[in-house]
Amino acid sequence: MDDDQIREFSEKMSERIASLFSEKMSERIASLEDKNDKLLETARRAEGEKRYVETELGRLQKEIRRLKQELVRLKSPPLIIGNIRDILADGRVVVKSSTGPDFIVNAADYITKENLVVGARVALNKQTLAVMGVLPPSLDPIVTGAEIIEKPPVTFDDVGGLEGQMRELREAVEDPLLKPDLYRKVGIEPPKGVLLVGPPGTGKTLLAKAVANRTQATFIRFVGSELVQKYIGEGARLVRELFQLAREKSPSIVFIDELDSVGAKRLEIATSGDREVQRTLMQLLAELDGFNPLGEVKIIGATNRPDILDEALLRPGRFDRIIEIPIPGHEARMTIFKIHTRKMSAAPDVDYGVLAARCEGTTGADIHAMCTEAGMFAIREEREVVTMGDFGRAVDKVLGESPMRSTDASGAMYA
Repeated sequence: MDDDQIREFSEKMSERIASLFSEKMSERIASLEDKNDKLLETARRAEGEKRYVETELGRLQKEIRRLKQELVRLKSPPLIIGNIRDILADGRVVVKSSTGPDFIVNAADYITKENLVVGARVALNKQTLAVMGVLPPSLDPIVTGAEIIEKPPVTFDDVGGLEGQMRELREAVEDPLLKPDLYRKVGIEPPKGVLLVGPPGTGKTLLAKAVANRTQATFIRFVGSELVQKYIGEGARLVRELFQLAREKSPSIVFIDELDSVGAKRLEIATSGDREVQRTLMQLLAELDGFNPLGEVKIIGATNRPDILDEALLRPGRFDRIIEIPIPGHEARMTIFKIHTRKMSAAPDVDYGVLAARCEGTTGADIHAMCTEAGMFAIREEREVVTMGDFGRAVDKVLGESPMRSTDASGAMYA
């Protein structure tokens, strides 16, 4: 082979070798880049898992600390409940524990001195009986579970036919709360308690809620029978806690319904149950005597049996204003019909005068039931308007369900 052929052969071999090398290198580079991408993805995933594990570790450490604190709290010795009987000049206090005797003990430094008052409930260390904390006053669940309405939605516009009674109630309850200076200038004291007397369903509770709405007062409703308890002293304690709750939520109106169940006349011959009712009555009398007539707590009682009430309740200085709530007359019944049909889709031909004339001897609660029944008759026939015929059938139905309705409202006994 001559030199040209050798040179040509050498160039071809060089090109082939370069081509093969380039292909191998490209494949190698591509393989390395792919591995690098996979390693980067693995590194990112490992970094994410690391952050998750660190976060989870921090959360578990907080949970461990919380559980340790909870375990320490649960293992801490119980505290004894006691009452402060006296406070000595050197800062120590005399406490009466639930174990019986009185002790002179120290109080913890972190307790505010103003909270250490005679009669306060305190928590005592089990071993040293030192005062560890001041507890809130204890209230019976029956008292705290009473009907407490911050502002009743009932107004005097919702009460019909009792203008004179509303005026007397406002003079005795509303004006002392809103205008106490006027009574001081005149030089008289308003009634401490107001007693509403009348048959069931005539609006006694409604009046009490309406005056609470006007005065922005808390309305506390209690039924007298709830104050009668089985064990000695329980009823009296409930009365004390009821009036304590009223003071805490003042201005407030305490409405005691069915007062005759706890305020019946005391008899010389009585069973043990009657004597417990009498103890509750005496505690109620004591609470009424301890009230400021111009204070921010007003008492309203209601009963339909005023003839059996104890004379001590009715004497001046307690329930010394008695307001009779009678069976509504014809004009009052018309007004009550208009009040209860204000939000109803009543037909224009509804004549309230005719309806009122047919309902002689009925109460406001009866008329409310008639309006509801009239609406039910319209719904039964899938109508959106209540007609005079619906009201007529409703009157017949309600009056037919109570055939023994009495029309005599002049007597003292309404049961």
